[in-house]
Amino acid sequence: MQLYNTLSAEERRKLITDAGEDRLTLSFYQYAHIKDPQNFRDELFIEWAKHGVLGRTYVATEGINAQISLPAKKIEAFRAHLYTYDFMNGIRLNVAIEQDSFSFLKNKIKVRNKIVADGLKDNSFDVTDIGVHLKARDFNEIIEDENTVLVDMRNHYESEIGHFKNAITPDVDTFRDSLDVIEEDLKEHKEDKNLVMYCTGGIRCEKASAYYKHKGFKNVYQLEGGIIEYTRQVKEDKLENKFLGKNFVFDERRAERISKDVVSNCHQCGKPADIHTNCSNKACHLLFIQCDSCKKEMLNTCSDECKSVVILPEEEQKKLRKGQHVSNKVFRKGRSENIKKI
Repeated sequence: MQLYNTLSAEERRKLITDAGEDRLTLSFYQYAHIKDPQNFRDELFIEWAKHGVLGRTYVATEGINAQISLPAKKIEAFRAHLYTYDFMNGIRLNVAIEQDSFSFLKNKIKVRNKIVADGLKDNSFDVTDIGVHLKARDFNEIIEDENTVLVDMRNHYESEIGHFKNAITPDVDTFRDSLDVIEEDLKEHKEDKNLVMYCTGGIRCEKASAYYKHKGFKNVYQLEGGIIEYTRQVKEDKLENKFLGKNFVFDERRAERISKDVVSNCHQCGKPADIHTNCSNKACHLLFIQCDSCKKEMLNTCSDECKSVVILPEEEQKKLRKGQHVSNKVFRKGRSENIKKI
């Protein structure tokens, strides 16, 4: 019984190309009490293989958090499968704004302690006592209220390329960091302001809203379904779009364009740019923003040091990497002041 991937990303890409089928990229989450996450994980892997599912999914005793893709023609069968689980019956699937059949090239379902790494002690507060969910129309109205504080609950590299007008965008690397920053900044307004939060698909705000209510905030709201669902509702109901730029996503696409605005700059030359790239030096892989001209000049690297490495033969690069523990560097996210040509 196959419970893990056996194909490389390159082999999977070829299979997708040869199949010639349109694939849908979507995401969903659900907090629930799962007694045996490992068994649940294995069930999903076996069943999802039948539907051609690829993606990144986290399972924990507290629920499920999934970002996946699958053949478009199998979406209803997949939805029916999810509905066989009581806690996912009727679950909303956030379909991506921009589609790419190669958004995911492997199916990774992992058992974690939590479905979002929040660093919180959940037994210290009621995680079900959440804030008020806002649909796009109500969200647009409340953020215009002078008594509203709008907060982006994502990390700096996400909000840098796109955010709502007038939103507070904490300069943080992790969700846990943002919780403390926001609480400190707004400690004087726990009762007299509306705390309105948003994130990519809603999952971070779900936990954050309960946390802030526990911390004494009286008027806590969250954008239902996050930026993804907001964009769908804006288009469907012909509402004013108040989101500027791109929505960062955690797959091969890296971002979905929501508006034509370019709100960020190249980390190397400072010109307007909003395309993230990973440094092509395999011992670095820093994620940063790079314009086309710098991409060409720097050979898709973040610094002259890395550029000097990638021009070497592959065998020489391997020798330089030998013995170095570089795997965690893949997850480093750049800030413009940290990336200079040296």
